[in-house]
Amino acid sequence: VVPVDSIEPPVVRLKNGSVVRVTLKNFKPLEKLIDKILFLGDILIGFGDFLYTNKPLRPSGYNEEWWQEELEEALDKKLGGDMKKVAETVGVSVSVFEGWLADPYKNKPNAKEAIAVSSVLGVPLHPIFTFFWENINVEEFGSLRTWLLFSETKKEDAIVQEIFGIKDKTVKGILEKLCIPHEVVANKLKIIDDEAHIIAFCLGLNVPDRQVDSSESVFEAIQNFTGIRIREKAPSFVGARMGRPEKAKHREMKPLVHALFPVGLAGGSRRNLSEAATKASIEVDLAVRRCPVCNETTFLVKCPKCGQDTAYEKICPQCGRSFKADDCPVCKVSTRSYARQQINIRALMLSACRKLGLPKLNMVKGVKGMTNETKTPEILEKGILRARHGLSVFKDGTIRFDVTNAPLSHFTPKEVGVSVEQLKKNGYLHDQDGTPLTEPEQICELKLQDVVVPRKCADYFVRVANFLDELLEKVYELPPYYNIKKASDLVGRLIIGLAPHTSVGIVGRIIGFTPLNVCYAHHLWHSAKRRDCDGDEDALMLALDTILNFSKVFLPSHIGGIMDAPILLIPVVNPMEVQRQAHEVDVAGQYPRLFYEKTWEKAETRQLIDSIDIVEHRLNTAAQFEGFKYTVPVSDVNMGNPESVYKKLGKMTDKLHSQLVLAEKIEAVDADVVAKKVLTTHFVRDIAGNLRAFTTQKFRCKACNKKFRRLPLLGKCPACKGELTLTVYRGGIEKYLPEAQRLVKKYGLSEYYAQRLSMVADEIIILFEGKKPRQICLTAFSD
Repeated sequence: VVPVDSIEPPVVRLKNGSVVRVTLKNFKPLEKLIDKILFLGDILIGFGDFLYTNKPLRPSGYNEEWWQEELEEALDKKLGGDMKKVAETVGVSVSVFEGWLADPYKNKPNAKEAIAVSSVLGVPLHPIFTFFWENINVEEFGSLRTWLLFSETKKEDAIVQEIFGIKDKTVKGILEKLCIPHEVVANKLKIIDDEAHIIAFCLGLNVPDRQVDSSESVFEAIQNFTGIRIREKAPSFVGARMGRPEKAKHREMKPLVHALFPVGLAGGSRRNLSEAATKASIEVDLAVRRCPVCNETTFLVKCPKCGQDTAYEKICPQCGRSFKADDCPVCKVSTRSYARQQINIRALMLSACRKLGLPKLNMVKGVKGMTNETKTPEILEKGILRARHGLSVFKDGTIRFDVTNAPLSHFTPKEVGVSVEQLKKNGYLHDQDGTPLTEPEQICELKLQDVVVPRKCADYFVRVANFLDELLEKVYELPPYYNIKKASDLVGRLIIGLAPHTSVGIVGRIIGFTPLNVCYAHHLWHSAKRRDCDGDEDALMLALDTILNFSKVFLPSHIGGIMDAPILLIPVVNPMEVQRQAHEVDVAGQYPRLFYEKTWEKAETRQLIDSIDIVEHRLNTAAQFEGFKYTVPVSDVNMGNPESVYKKLGKMTDKLHSQLVLAEKIEAVDADVVAKKVLTTHFVRDIAGNLRAFTTQKFRCKACNKKFRRLPLLGKCPACKGELTLTVYRGGIEKYLPEAQRLVKKYGLSEYYAQRLSMVADEIIILFEGKKPRQICLTAFSD
């Protein structure tokens, strides 16, 4: 979900009682003054989402596009399309009227013009001046009209500029239901500007003697007073909650690894190869390879003596002899391509540093043991260079950056932080309308495999590119490829996107940058990765890093080891081969009026599939790659918070407190229900689960990290004689218990939850603080 500033914004009540619409411009001054969120704002859901889920359409609220289409139809029907005559009748210039038709989201009438248009052409009142009349009944409408008639009004040229009336509790509640901006001044209610004129017009200020008919609906009453129609502003409400926060962070194995090279216990708890190099040699499981020329045995791919390619040896794990067959004919067991070996780690590290022309680094983290089938390691030079550039390697030898997916179809050069000249060099010669690209504010259509990456990702990829260039020069004796000094130099460079649990990477091209923690890309590109942009995160890699450093040999041999690895690459995305959901995305520039009318009938989406342009209609044509449109504009694709508050708050208790404070502020949310859900779905389960885990926990060696299901009789680690420790602690069990008890008390939840938490607390006390039972003699039972 991303911000859209051209649809209905939130409406809030301030601590002084005033009600205001919140925009990006006024949010900062109002942030600390908000008392209640009366309306969270519109949410924009495309036709394609209903089509894919096969759900009936929900009634649409009245909006600018619908109004523009009704205005255009009324213009043709009533006055034969004579725009000059209509403009004169309404009292505006022809250019203003044309602006309403050309871009209804940007060009909007004022209150006087909106009423004139509705009176002359018979179209409903403009949506910007349509309040939430469906939220009140006719009795409340009558109460509000009575208040208006007894209030002071200021007019200028027959336009009501201000309404000043007593602060009545009932009226105040009605105004808040309607989401009408107003102020509280000197214990009175004050409505100004266009809102004052519209509310006075709708409530029939000019016809004070007319009575409200209690048998009518609110909309019928307004039409009787004004002679114009009003459509419903918000006929459909929908609830939403956060699924997962956004992410943009480099991928690290846990714990961090620089080189896929085994160090065993010699590197200490941090698996430091430099620390291991202080010893003459270490013993680890490594591949056994033999040079066909000089018969030298090594674990390296290239023979260290003659430079020839080496081949795997098949070793019997029992007798140690080598065979060409897969099974040992003597021991009748399967052979393997690795063995326990003594290696001179000090010499290897010195040789690698000498080759790179670098001093010995203090920290180069390896792994305790290789998990791939042949125990084949990386060359140490790669790990040293990664440590030098502050990079981390993944299990397959690649360097990755994880980021949340977000779809994007259009952008401006200014939004992606790239100059017009750079975009021209990369194929963006025209904007979406075919006009030559010359200005940074022109809107361009995103090409199918172009990607806009986060700034964080760009900065990380600069380091990755420098690592690769140094690797090419010092290890492979080739010229550098990237020559990158700053993030903007990445524009035009190829990357690979990969979704977890898949084995196919999709080639993309960096075209710009965003301050948000998302990867903006064409929805077909995301779909080629088998993603639907519902909060998922995928990995991005520089293409050369994948080609140069990835190897199937490094992949773990256990089940699932080949998943999340770029075993295959797709260089060109074929729209025919992506998911059905991507085919059902609508790409029309405008929804027809029929669509809005059908939403009120709750029609099935298949009835309208031929009326709205979707990707499926364009398959097997040139139009499947470009010419996509959008219906609602946005001023900046980078607007909104670059990072959610959930991620900024450290402690879980702080996150919970913030969530409940927000729930209490939102008019549509019942904070008691939120507290109950948090308690039942998180806290109680977490406490009970951790309590159960404590009684069935494993034990861990502090030195070698080996785990044991049962505490060894020796009381120490049998492998290294290291000290053993618990894996589950009391603090982890009861960390949420006080907060859970506070929720029950504060929100008055049922006695069931209080009793359940009390029982858990008693179990914890008995488990950790209970006295040892006194041993009883058999003679005690004879008394």
